[in-house]
Amino acid sequence: MQPTFLPWSGYFNLMASVDVFVFLDDAQFQKGSWHNRNRIPLNGKPHWLTVPVKHNTLSQSILQTEINMQSLWREKMVRQLQQVYARHPFSSELMAFTDVINDTSYISLAELNIALIQMVSNRIDINCQMLRSSELKIKGVRTERLLAMLNAISATHYLSPQGAESYLTADGFSQQSEVSLAYQTFEPQYYPQKKSTDFIPKLSILDVVMNMGWHGAKTYIK
Repeated sequence: MQPTFLPWSGYFNLMASVDVFVFLDDAQFQKGSWHNRNRIPLNGKPHWLTVPVKHNTLSQSILQTEINMQSLWREKMVRQLQQVYARHPFSSELMAFTDVINDTSYISLAELNIALIQMVSNRIDINCQMLRSSELKIKGVRTERLLAMLNAISATHYLSPQGAESYLTADGFSQQSEVSLAYQTFEPQYYPQKKSTDFIPKLSILDVVMNMGWHGAKTYIK
């Protein structure tokens, strides 16, 4: 999976369902994607949180994408999160997120995203082995690259996000490999969202934690 910014609960459900999880940190960065933004509720509606980045080349990877260090986005984002979640049941847990966001040692977008994902994973007891595609040094594109990656880690089963089903089918994944293929079936369920009249699905995992705490988030994603 590509390391996205403060991903939704389904991302962690997939992580909790596998033995080995690979961050596709050398995937191409896509402007306007989940790579550098995600959603929280504001005044009962979804609101985007965005990490400003430098666009050096069209083909730059998430790992190569640098965070804009000149902007005061960290202070603004932390202040907004504190305002939004000040009266939530588990607002005291916000510091775990803001400590990572405020860490200026993260220059690469991928490094920041992975740090946040690993922090959440540790707190909700996700124990899968985590690898990075940039370290595996696998060549190829799409299914060809995926199969090479699965072979490199000696995988026997592959759990895919639902969104990849069309291209895996088109590329003939099952015809090219003996690896067992299954698709994630996680669907977001209702949880009480403070200050929201209507339930807003697929918000950042941050919102789940603020409303349900770490133990509640652990139960929710599994």
